[in-house]
Amino acid sequence: MSIIENHETVGTPFCSNPKLSARDVGVFYGDKQAIFDVSLDIGSNEVIALIGPSGCGKSTFLRSLNRMNDTIDICRVTGEILLDGENIYDPKVDVVPLRATVGMVFQKPNPFPKSIYDNISYGPRIHGLASSRVDLDEIVERSLQRAGLWTEVKDRLHSPGTGLSGGQQQRLCIARTIAVEPEVILMDEPCSALDPIATAKIEELIDELRENYTIAIVTHSMQQAARVSQRTAYFHLGQLIEVNNTDMVFTTPEHQLTEAYITGRFG
Repeated sequence: MSIIENHETVGTPFCSNPKLSARDVGVFYGDKQAIFDVSLDIGSNEVIALIGPSGCGKSTFLRSLNRMNDTIDICRVTGEILLDGENIYDPKVDVVPLRATVGMVFQKPNPFPKSIYDNISYGPRIHGLASSRVDLDEIVERSLQRAGLWTEVKDRLHSPGTGLSGGQQQRLCIARTIAVEPEVILMDEPCSALDPIATAKIEELIDELRENYTIAIVTHSMQQAARVSQRTAYFHLGQLIEVNNTDMVFTTPEHQLTEAYITGRFG
């Protein structure tokens, strides 16, 4: 039984040019239901922020968008998630290319214990995106440029990625994601381990990346959601309560639960 009886999402969960479309998505961990009947479009070249109290299901929903939940044995997903109209949970779908197309950046920077160059070139190598060292060099430079890291690391590409600062490591992980030519980038609280200066750089980067990618970001910071996203989705106890233009969610929320969270009455 759903926690919030007869709940219907308010706002504008659907859009005219969806890149990803979730329809009646439920997520279960064994007998426990974590996500209840979520329907939501994520538009092409938009940044959508997923917000809500801890444990509300926003990261679980995010992980369902590239089948990361498949890595948990007791996890089961119901409903449909469409990428360009194709159901990613169709049994014929290979998750390896799917996770290249729908890349993920995690909360804690997790560079490989390899050089900066090898961190970026690893994915293109295994996905067959480069036929020569020259191609690889171009992909590495382009990815680091797009992640705003090239000028800082171009003279030490063969130094360990783990030797970079936290903010640089997170931009390295974003560059690594970009290197395999994704269409969607999922970010799960990408700035929670970073200082304010590094956070500002990541936020600037998100704004720039929107020109080429669709981005969904889970954030515990309402200020960050307001700065980086065009639409914001509010989750509560596994349900999608409200989706709307970000300005509207933060100034004139339609649902009382959203308003209570935004004004700090809980969460």
